Amino acid sequence: MTTRPTKASPRQTPPKAETTPPTGTATPPTGEPRVTLAVIIGAHGITGEVRLKVFADDLSDYRSFNDGALTLKSAREGSNGVIARFAEVTDRNAAEALRGTELTVPRSALPPLGEGEYYHADIIGLPAIASDGEALGHVALIENFGAGDVLEIERPDGRRFMVPMKVEAVPEWDQDRLVVERAFIA
Repeated sequence: MTTRPTKASPRQTPPKAETTPPTGTATPPTGEPRVTLAVIIGAHGITGEVRLKVFADDLSDYRSFNDGALTLKSAREGSNGVIARFAEVTDRNAAEALRGTELTVPRSALPPLGEGEYYHADIIGLPAIASDGEALGHVALIENFGAGDVLEIERPDGRRFMVPMKVEAVPEWDQDRLVVERAFIA
């Protein structure tokens, strides 16, 4: 959660539905959760540059991805996503071979959060309960259609309902659970 490692107060940015990455966090053999910051969506030009779909507010604080397999040399805005150059990629064929590769960092590499902020990676997968204690299921997805994050909660039977990530609907959450006000449960 799908994860998007950006901060938000009380939601994450940018406000686009496609900003939630396709697979969320992965856990490497070391046990530390990995967070996807971007995915390579194709090659750009003939010198090994790639186009990225970025899920973070800014990639400039990160140089090493995928446990050191890729080293970011430069990144700039392009007309169809961010254009990046990695030290290990020197031609178009190598860039094309990376299409679909997620760029991950350890969860511990993300900046600390302020009050009311969260990372999508920390919310997706959390058990959801109603304000009266009823188990609802788990947070399956976070969407953003421009007016703020919307949580998609999946019930045990597979049905889903959506809840806005606003204090009126989600008064509290922590690393163990997320509480949804009864009035917002479908």
